[in-house]
Amino acid sequence: MANPVTWFEIVGTDAIQLQKFYSDVFGWKLSPPAPEMGNYSILDNEGRGIAGGIGDAMGGPSRVTVYIEVDDPQAYLDRATKAGGKVVMPVMTVTEGVTIALFEDPQGHITGLLKSNQR
Repeated sequence: MANPVTWFEIVGTDAIQLQKFYSDVFGWKLSPPAPEMGNYSILDNEGRGIAGGIGDAMGGPSRVTVYIEVDDPQAYLDRATKAGGKVVMPVMTVTEGVTIALFEDPQGHITGLLKSNQR
């Protein structure tokens, strides 16, 4: 499949509460929260399903976002804006070898783009 969904994130105003909720409901195992990254915790998906994380919205809106893996996030941001979308977050490096960006589609849904040299 070209450009698969490979990551999701759930962010809100209380990351610890969200992590506890999803862990309690689904039995998810999460990494310890990283305070320097808005108490972000990464899901141990045990090789099943897509990977993801739960963290603080850091002043932004609470949301659930899927990330589509692409080879050139900027090129896909350009394609999204040409098709009527809006850039929400420009391309940025989040960890060594991982860059992300966010856009809003014409109906207001936020979608992420992800490029990883770690896969």
